[in-house]
Amino acid sequence: MNLIMQFLEYSLIGIASGGAYIIAALGFVIIFKAGNIFNFAMGEMMMIGAYLFYAVAVQLKFSWPVALLAALAGSALLALAIERALLRPMIGRPVVVLVMITLGVGSILRGVAGLVWGPNIIQLPDFLPRSPVFLGDILVPGKLAWSFVVFGALAIAFIAYYRYSRAGVAIRATSSDQITAEGLGINIRQVFSMTWAMAGVLAAAAGIAAGAINGITPQLGDAALSVLAVVMLAGMSSVGGVVVAGILVGWMETVVGAYLGAAWQSFIPYLVVLLMMIVRPTGLFGEQRIERI
Repeated sequence: MNLIMQFLEYSLIGIASGGAYIIAALGFVIIFKAGNIFNFAMGEMMMIGAYLFYAVAVQLKFSWPVALLAALAGSALLALAIERALLRPMIGRPVVVLVMITLGVGSILRGVAGLVWGPNIIQLPDFLPRSPVFLGDILVPGKLAWSFVVFGALAIAFIAYYRYSRAGVAIRATSSDQITAEGLGINIRQVFSMTWAMAGVLAAAAGIAAGAINGITPQLGDAALSVLAVVMLAGMSSVGGVVVAGILVGWMETVVGAYLGAAWQSFIPYLVVLLMMIVRPTGLFGEQRIERI
């Protein structure tokens, strides 16, 4: 394989690997837009969703479609419980308090997963085709290619729902001005709950697909660090921007890892994001809000 074809193969693999980042980043952004809360437990929510899928599919021996639905529903309920029990009573508190709560929740979820399922890597049942996909002479691993197709469809459906549904209008109105939205009859507490449930579903989907490719451990939540790079690159308020940013971060990680090694792979994307934030603090697609006092 010549150098150009090799680069194209690495690039396609990187783009496909960015699919999970896109879905998880959408969960980050939707919570932030509705409630101005940065959810540092997103990675652990991904992990719990993957473990729920494993528990239903392998330990309880249900079919994978049943396990998938159960994991998505369980993750949504978990996210609702976090919002209702821990974050809603803290409305009006300083942002740092809410951030610390999500960090604490993440640590608790990681500890519970380690106690229940242990620290070793667990392989999920095969539910994605393993056969590689060939684009001419370029090979893309089957699980990675099909997971990207699924993530692409899910991202398109989510963005369409966000832009055109009544619920999406309510979320955008709440994001723009909570006081005005409430004055127009929008139940902002219901909006907060809905966005957390949606984030739970997105996190579970990302965690299951990531676990299907690499297996799951309590450390799966560390993937949220790459998701954080995606969110910062796109801009905290950009739902559509995370699609582009997720592809860019996935591409950078794979290409840098292939040519420079894993040691460079772990920090080059963050260096790029840091440099970009110096030039454009709102991210590539973020909007600068003007607050009147």
